This record gives sequence, structure tokens and C-alpha cells, in this order.
Amino acid sequence: MTTPGIRAGEEAEDLDVEEALALVNEYPGPPQGRHDHAPTPPSTTPHGHRGAPPRPAEPRHRSTPWPQARETAGRAARAAVRGARRTPLSVPLEAALGLTLAVPLPALTDLPSFDTSAMDGWAVAGPGPWTVRDEGVLAGHAEPARLTDGEAARIATGARIPLDTTAVLRTEHGRTDGKDRLHATRGVVHGQDIRPRGQECRSGDQLLPVGTLVTPAVLGLAAAAGYDTLTVIPRPRVDVLVLGDELLTEGLPHDGLVRDALGPMLPPWLRALGAEVRAVRRIGDDAEALHRAVTSSDADLIVTTGGTAAGPVDHVHPTLHRTGAELLVDGVEVRPGHPMLLARLKDDQHLVGLPGNPLAAVSGLLTLAEPLLRTLAARPAPEPYTMPLRDAVHGHPYDTRLVPVVLRGEAAVPLRYNGPAMLRGVAAADALAVVPPGGAGPDQETELLDLPWATGGIGVCFT
Repeated sequence: MTTPGIRAGEEAEDLDVEEALALVNEYPGPPQGRHDHAPTPPSTTPHGHRGAPPRPAEPRHRSTPWPQARETAGRAARAAVRGARRTPLSVPLEAALGLTLAVPLPALTDLPSFDTSAMDGWAVAGPGPWTVRDEGVLAGHAEPARLTDGEAARIATGARIPLDTTAVLRTEHGRTDGKDRLHATRGVVHGQDIRPRGQECRSGDQLLPVGTLVTPAVLGLAAAAGYDTLTVIPRPRVDVLVLGDELLTEGLPHDGLVRDALGPMLPPWLRALGAEVRAVRRIGDDAEALHRAVTSSDADLIVTTGGTAAGPVDHVHPTLHRTGAELLVDGVEVRPGHPMLLARLKDDQHLVGLPGNPLAAVSGLLTLAEPLLRTLAARPAPEPYTMPLRDAVHGHPYDTRLVPVVLRGEAAVPLRYNGPAMLRGVAAADALAVVPPGGAGPDQETELLDLPWATGGIGVCFT
């Protein structure tokens, strides 16, 4: 999208909110329902004087609305899944965390597989008082001897119940006298504190359906039900290409060079989204090297950083054109992150081009990479939710804004340092607020996008 007052090829990312509002006040804005172009300003000479002959019209570029861009990424992934017919994998339990079940999970045994004690205490038979026999019953031991009426045996939690046991008397609910006789200090109910065989499930019962995300609790259930391996959807394979000659990998910025923030940040974030990051390659501003890297990759998704605009060293668009890729999304109506893109390289291979500014790259990650990777990994979509904003947030005149927030009680608190080149805000954030065009006032319900480390559970697993 070209905004009035921004030179062709220049990223409008650095336009702050106040400048944007001033521009939209100066110009009438796009037609109702169309937010992909600003109106064409009056023709000017190269020095800005009116009255010069009009320049030839440049091809109009249509950015994609933010919700539609996310839907497009999901559809692209579904088409890739259908085309590739990705083969499920059988992996050991310890390797399955964060993956998705490719088949239902039936129980391989009854749970519990025998009657067990739910408490430490005594297994008792018949009415009391009971004579306590010498041998106790411990978990993991062979089947104990049968009890007779009037007899009790010390028993540990999880131990197998002796045959003909009436109930388990908890340690705190019984006392023994000097003749080693056991007396109950409260009433005994038949079957109390006994977990009967098959109480949780019977062998063959479906425990979990296809599409279940493997969490730590799922691993525990699978192990209890007799599994050593799980059949899962493989992680989508991702190659990351970091572009830009100005990037340092260590030390302090100097002489026009800056530290690369995306190289360290993207791989763990992509892993948290369910990906297997195979390589992080630094390409620099080298068109041929970028072309070789793209055409030689067999990853399901290639993620590039920077080079998505139209500057002299922005090589992503020419590379995609050269390879015959199909541009599915070329610019999104979102700030920061407007010049992001999504391309189909092959039926089962895509490229997400992230802007080079760090927060803009985060925006692109959550807009395009997240729905694509989630769909490839067959992960369930998070339930959308809203919270009221504690403070007002300025909006872009006609683009969505993604603003870092922290969650405090029943409100989302917008954070400062939310410019496209800044990570200070998102580093402290729990979520990004989806601010509609025009902004949002205090107490206005606003959609939130959780950040992986703020969701708990599986979301914090970055490896």
C-alpha cells in the first residue's frame, strides 16, 4: 500500500500514528470498504510544484486485509497437506511432546488393571474389629493372600487389593489396641477407598481422538494405558534465511551495522509454533545466494527476514518472480508488518517473507506463519477471545494495528515501545491486541493474540 507522503519503495512502517492521522485528515482516504490504496495526490513536479504533466500511472498494488491474510495462510497449508499426503510418524513418548495425534488413542489395558487401594491404611474383610496379620501389602508386589472375615492387612496406596476385601480403612480412621486388634474410629462403607479395575477405562476404550495435541498430561495417560510410542503428525520443516549486509552476530552495533535480533528470536518462536527448524542461514544482500538458498531447500516452509519491500537490495520479490512462485499475499493491511508476504513455491512448499524490523517481523510471524504452521502440524486453532483495554490505543486510519499488552486482572494494558523496530514492548508482553482501524477506546473489548510463552502448558516448550 502506498500512503500519501511516502516515497515509492520506502517502507511506511516508520510512519508514527500521529503522522498517519494527519495524513488521513489531509486526504479523504480510500473509498468505503476498500482499504488497499490511498487516494492519488495531485500531480507534482520532482520539486513538489503543482501543474506538471502527470506521471504514468504505476500498477496498483492491493494489500490483503489482516483477517483475510490469516485465512489465506490456513487455506494454503490445507492445500499443501492434501497435496503432500504427509505420512504420520511413530515416535517414542519422549519425542511426541507438542505433536498432534494422527490416529485415535485406544486403551491397551483396563485402568486400573486390577483393584487397587486409593489410600494408605488397612484392607479389611467383614465387620470389625479385625485381627491384623503380620504381612502387609505393598505396591508392585504379586497378588496378596486372600483375606478372611475379621482379618485386616496393612496396605499401601496403589497396592493390589486382596481377594474378599470389604473396604480400605484409612490410617487416620483406625487404631490398634494392645492385642493387635484394629478398631475403626468412624463408619466403614463397603468398597470405600478401593479403585476397582476398569474404573477409568476398559481395554479398547477410545481415550483421545485424532487431532489431540500431545501435552505432558497426554504423555502420562498414554504411558499409563500401555503405550511406548505414539503415531503423530510430523512437525513442519522450516528453513530460516536472514537477509541483510548490515547485521552483526555479536558485539555492539558500530559503523552503521546493527545486531541481528531475528536470527536468535525466530527459531525458538517457530519451534513453539510446532515447527522443526532445520537451518538458520545468513544470506546478506545477495540475490544469487538467496535464489540458491530458496531453490535448494526442501523445507515445508522457508522464512525470510527483510528484503520484502522495493528497495535496491530488496531481493525477495525478484527471487519469487524468477522461481515462478505464486504470490498468495503481497502486503497486509496491518501495522507494523505491512510489507509481509506469502508465496507458494510448490504445491507443498511455501515462503513467508517477514519485514526486517523486529516487531514488524513478529507481526508477520503471527499473521502468516502461525496459521500456516498450525495447520501443517494439525494443531487445534486457539479459541479467539477478547478483553477490555485499560487505556485508549491510537489506530491506523485504515489498517489493523497489533499492539503489545500485558494482562492485569480483567483488562489488557497497552505497552509503550511498540514501534516496528522495537522489541522492548513485546519482550514484556503477554499478548498482542488486535486494534481495528481508527483505534480503540478505554474499556473497549479487543481481540487478543496470546504469545507462546504466556499461554502455559505446551506453549512454553521451545525445543
